[in-house]
Amino acid sequence: MALYGLVGFPLGHSQSPELWKRIFKEKGDTESTYELFPLKAIKDLGKLAETMPELVGLNVTTPYKRDVLAQLYEIDKVAVECWAVNTIKVSRLRGRVLLKGYNTDMPAFKESIGHWLKPQHRKAIILGTGGAAGAAKAALKSLGVECIMVSRSGRVDTYSYQQIDAQVLHSHRIIVNCTPLGMYPNEDSMPEIPIRLLNSSHLVLDMVYNPAETMLMRQAKSQGATVCNGTEMLEIQARLSWDIWNE
Repeated sequence: MALYGLVGFPLGHSQSPELWKRIFKEKGDTESTYELFPLKAIKDLGKLAETMPELVGLNVTTPYKRDVLAQLYEIDKVAVECWAVNTIKVSRLRGRVLLKGYNTDMPAFKESIGHWLKPQHRKAIILGTGGAAGAAKAALKSLGVECIMVSRSGRVDTYSYQQIDAQVLHSHRIIVNCTPLGMYPNEDSMPEIPIRLLNSSHLVLDMVYNPAETMLMRQAKSQGATVCNGTEMLEIQARLSWDIWNE
């Protein structure tokens, strides 16, 4: 029996076990299982792998996509580009656990946003600066889209939320939410951007998938913007993870 799972904290919002039940059924795999591993400290990852010899693959979610890098013996080139890992292959050599990191968020985001892009979508605002934001930035760059990243405080290489004004939104017609704002159980929260300045030329992609329609999506849609959530990205990155674990 092979064991797979999701590492993060907290994990009450996750729908991954249900998704993986469907994938296992599609693959004709009746023995594998997928579990949630809510780790309060990512330094406990190695201990988790050592105590579960059946563990062969992990996904990584908030807030550990970057912190997990210190726990890995190797990361692939896409993970290096994003400087974030969301997929780990667990192997063993002479009793030693080896953890190799990959990033399937980047190609999954690229595929999921690709069919939404229109000629006016040349510049993007990425809300957040964590691992998911790094994957979104790398994907958009590969599609020829120029990006700015937004953090709560603002830094030399990022905007603050207070800097997102009419001029910025006029030139940047893609908004990507890579923060957990709006995610279950805090559905009433959302990033503080001037929604009233959005219009039908904007595309808003929220990486949150639970709930299916976030507060950000609802309000952006009320201004005429095109909106989509992170469900398709979640499914694509999961299937890419399966390929890595079973290559």
